[in-house]
Amino acid sequence: MAVKERVGLVVSDKMQKTVVVAIENRAPHPKYGKIVVNTQRYKVHDEENQCKVGDRVRIQETRPLSKTKRWKITEVLNVKPT
Repeated sequence: MAVKERVGLVVSDKMQKTVVVAIENRAPHPKYGKIVVNTQRYKVHDEENQCKVGDRVRIQETRPLSKTKRWKITEVLNVKPT
């Protein structure tokens, strides 16, 4: 079974060793054809607290780390300039 990977934007870094990553999915509506944006938010494990709000990151599915955490950060793609 393949490991799931996603690319998203960090929207919250207020927790310790955890960030919230938002992933946008843009798809046309089945009947009307308008592009609909669906946003999914994941709690992601960040061991070194390296990510800040606005960073683009790649996340990977892993074993359950807590009640709501099932993803971990594999790499930070680009850092938001401060």
